[in-house]
Amino acid sequence: MYEQVKPIEFMVQELSKLPGIGKKSAQRLAYHIVSMPVENVRRLANALLEGRQNIRFCEVCGNYSVEPKCDICSNDSRNRSIICVVRDPRDVAAMERVQDYKGLYHVLHGVLSPMDNIGPSDLNIRSLLTRLSDGEVKEVIVATNPDIEGEATASYLARLIKPMDVKVTRIAYGVPIGSDLEYADEVTLAKALEGRREI
Repeated sequence: MYEQVKPIEFMVQELSKLPGIGKKSAQRLAYHIVSMPVENVRRLANALLEGRQNIRFCEVCGNYSVEPKCDICSNDSRNRSIICVVRDPRDVAAMERVQDYKGLYHVLHGVLSPMDNIGPSDLNIRSLLTRLSDGEVKEVIVATNPDIEGEATASYLARLIKPMDVKVTRIAYGVPIGSDLEYADEVTLAKALEGRREI
């Protein structure tokens, strides 16, 4: 039976630990990296290491940043009366791609999940409540995923925030653009009906 050269085997082991990278993909990447010029590999390795060392969490919202405050929190043109609450920094990036939202964000760094022993104290909730205490924020949009954990987190946040006289909304979800109704499941269709609006 063929055994890989040890350094390639080690590369495959490490690469396959990345999300979405199975053993075959890791093997392809490892062989590609081995065939690259050493200088290109060095640049790749330096980019990964420097990126990891220089990234921190924004002290206001919890998004990724290289400064104490992220670019969004530092931007005076953002609407400071609205905060969109998301699960992780990837969700901020997704929302920003839409280019319609001009408010601020708050990153929870997870969602409530009793099965995984993740409770309110494990999430970035306390700093959100602190941000809401000055009265400047008028609306909180909860943009967690439409799964059991995301819904539980949204409900929990709504119960905490509503007594602070802040409007709490939930992003609408339902049938994606370009899809067929016949392929949508019952829950998706029910949510699409709930989120309907006048045209």
